[in-house]
Amino acid sequence: MSDVVVIGAGQAAASLVARLRSKGHEGKITLIGEEPVPPYQRPPLSKDYLLGKMELERLFLRPEAFYAENGIELRTSDTVVSIDRADKTVIAGGEAISYDHCVLCTGSVPRRLPGAIGGELEGVHVVRTLHDVDRMAPDCTEGKRVLVVGGGYIGLEAAAVCTKLGLTVTLVEAADRILQRVAAPETSAWFRELHQARGVDLREGVGLKRLIGESRVTGAELADGTVLDVDFVIVGVGITPATTLAEACGLEIDNGIAVNAQGQTSDPTIWAAGDCASFPQNGQRMRLESVGNAIDMGELVADNIMGAGRDYVAKPWFWSDQYDVKLQIAGLNAGYDRIVVREDGEARAHWYYAGDTLLAVDAMNDSRSYMVGKRLIEAGKSPDPAAVADPETNLKALLKA
Repeated sequence: MSDVVVIGAGQAAASLVARLRSKGHEGKITLIGEEPVPPYQRPPLSKDYLLGKMELERLFLRPEAFYAENGIELRTSDTVVSIDRADKTVIAGGEAISYDHCVLCTGSVPRRLPGAIGGELEGVHVVRTLHDVDRMAPDCTEGKRVLVVGGGYIGLEAAAVCTKLGLTVTLVEAADRILQRVAAPETSAWFRELHQARGVDLREGVGLKRLIGESRVTGAELADGTVLDVDFVIVGVGITPATTLAEACGLEIDNGIAVNAQGQTSDPTIWAAGDCASFPQNGQRMRLESVGNAIDMGELVADNIMGAGRDYVAKPWFWSDQYDVKLQIAGLNAGYDRIVVREDGEARAHWYYAGDTLLAVDAMNDSRSYMVGKRLIEAGKSPDPAAVADPETNLKALLKA
């Protein structure tokens, strides 16, 4: 029997400990999280939870009783301050906890505005944890004016929820267009029109110069000299992998905690999974920020702790909910050179190709394009772009070609 200590209590950690027990692991399992609640879903925080449509307990990935019933010691409100690789212990709550295998599921942390431009003022929020959203909720009342900084998926989702709640929303994106880092211009344009039609004041190519206020934010000066009156600010400018513990104990860092194909770090008794981990794929090092990756990596590491010797093959998928639109993304679009647009009524999908090779699909209220595209990509199949663009084509037939 081996003792497993898991640091971090998010999606990857919850998937990992459940997998260990379901596969028959008999050793001690300790799950340590800094937050006062058991592992929970993060995507609904800024959507249904903030809108009041989802209660706290429904956020939990497993009922709290699950952990005790399965012999998993869940330590909430606890912080690991260090890892002693020589003694194979982690220090948390003033206690040294021994491990045979330690797994880092530390996730990621949101980028914040620097204090020099007013990021330390009250009323400036990020959206990552339950505490972040509970802290922000009192500001999200009808009629208030909110500035959303950042036009990625985090910022756009925040703008959509605030609009639904009856707030006046201004969104600024310093890049030339929203979603510039992650999506094609066609997808950016589609979501720009969606938000503007809902009344969002969306400003691209305009950065934030500074926030205005004494102790609490009352306004914002943009890079073009415009001054806005605001009641609060939501910052959605990305996340960074949480690597502090790994760095402190001397593990290799490369765009996150570097792991091999089986999830082991540079110390073979320490593993990593989820947002914090970068792994080898197709001759390069990759890090994915998604629920799917957290689940898959968590389960992979659990299997390999038990001796499976299985390599990780990522099957990237993502989603975003904005207003009444569900965006589903399959694959990775890096290196694309053309977009094939498929429309069928209100459903629309953008298929990314590099030459004749299908790379990815952005599907807006088009679950069929998403499901078929995902299966094609995973199978290494690339359908004729002309057939994809033709709304008369039966997409499922492409799977048999």
